[in-house]
Amino acid sequence: MDAIKLFDSELKIMEILWRKGCISAKQISMIAAKDNGWNKNTTYTVIKKLIDKNAIGRAEPGFICSPLISRDTVQKGETERLIDKLWDGSKKAFFAAFVDEHLSDDEINELKSLIEKR
Repeated sequence: MDAIKLFDSELKIMEILWRKGCISAKQISMIAAKDNGWNKNTTYTVIKKLIDKNAIGRAEPGFICSPLISRDTVQKGETERLIDKLWDGSKKAFFAAFVDEHLSDDEINELKSLIEKR
């Protein structure tokens, strides 16, 4: 099964659900208004798109929303798309781009340990 492609606005709603768990659309709307400055209509439009993508479920009564996909699943899918797009699908090239310039010695040692455990 291909990973679901989520846009930034959809990720903001998913972050709320991953953080809070099952909550009502009204509660999501209130959080999105506070965190993102969104109005109710914007939030409900994004929720509808996520329902259509099977990223969240809706239960009644109360328009209760629940995440149907995990943060981990989304992160893996987004990472694969990024590697495909910018490094021609090469995980080695992706990894090498960060090792030389963006990682501290401690981070490099942690990654070595992860690879050795594999």
